[in-house]
Amino acid sequence: MLFDLPDDETLYRALLARDPRFDGQAYVCVRSTGVFCRLTCPARKPKFENCAFHRTVAACVEAGYRACLRCKPLGAAAAADPAVAALLNALEERPERRWSERDLTALGYDLATVRRSFKRHFGMTFLEMARWRRLRDGFETLSTGGRMIAAQHEAGFDSPSAFRAAFARLLGCAPGDFRADAPLKAGWIATPLGDMIAVSSATHLHLLEFVDRKALPAELRRLAAAGRGVGFGRPAPTEQAAGELDAFFAGRRARFETPLAPMGGDFSRQVWRALREIPAGQTRSYGEVARLIGRPDAVRAVARANGANQIALMIPCHRVIGADGALTGYGGGLWRKQRLIEIESAFGAAFGAAFGAASGAAPAEGAA
Repeated sequence: MLFDLPDDETLYRALLARDPRFDGQAYVCVRSTGVFCRLTCPARKPKFENCAFHRTVAACVEAGYRACLRCKPLGAAAAADPAVAALLNALEERPERRWSERDLTALGYDLATVRRSFKRHFGMTFLEMARWRRLRDGFETLSTGGRMIAAQHEAGFDSPSAFRAAFARLLGCAPGDFRADAPLKAGWIATPLGDMIAVSSATHLHLLEFVDRKALPAELRRLAAAGRGVGFGRPAPTEQAAGELDAFFAGRRARFETPLAPMGGDFSRQVWRALREIPAGQTRSYGEVARLIGRPDAVRAVARANGANQIALMIPCHRVIGADGALTGYGGGLWRKQRLIEIESAFGAAFGAAFGAASGAAPAEGAA
């Protein structure tokens, strides 16, 4: 049953009392600071007129607020939800299973509740997550030289046509469009914020995107056209990127040294170099980036270049926010942008300074 959100006065009294009954059921957005908190947050309480209350984390993020670093409303939310934890464990134990709504109902779950929980924590439903997990297994079979029939079975599909159709919906092309002799190779990288597709040549990384990014199919088509096709595989830059991403999400390092070859014009490359000069744990506005590259009147062009970036995290477009401090659009989803900013804030000022010094070098100018 949905939690019936009380009026703002009641929620404000709960905030002042740090009432645990409301923890995870409602969140407060503080206009004066631009952050949102659990109602049990130990921080100094804001004035009533500076508060706005929302039912979900997603609503707070979509409203442009950042998560509080003291009460960490994003931190343990997923783990604290027993249904989410149980279903994630079930998915790990049987990744090949073709999950359906009937399966969830048979296990005693309310479909609306499960859908809402997964969308809030991960930006996707459990069934979408399970389908991507199956496709990843099929993708990895193909990338290691496996045959189509083997990939189909690994992905848990009954027929080759069903596997090809699901694959095409995800990547915008069928498995047969990937060429064995292509100079660019596509590999799958799993991360705590969702699976990613990496495309590399023998020497450079050309693309790194979350698989649910809407622009991914078009980006892959452009790369294939510019680079004489894309095949399956994990060249050295992809393996290096996977290792650096593991270290990043484990909190061990914020520096990426994988050689990059982003595809774009001179202005876009200039913006992307500037993005890499923003230290981890810090953010900049579009206007600040425009001034950094010596083009203070090109704020909109900077925003377009930021949105056109197709090497996520390593060219950190998530570090660019609105002039008022609010989160702005992000191709990987605002919930990921918020979490990336949170992750990087934990590295500390010294770590961030080290990242800025080491990663400020220009991305490689190799053609895609």
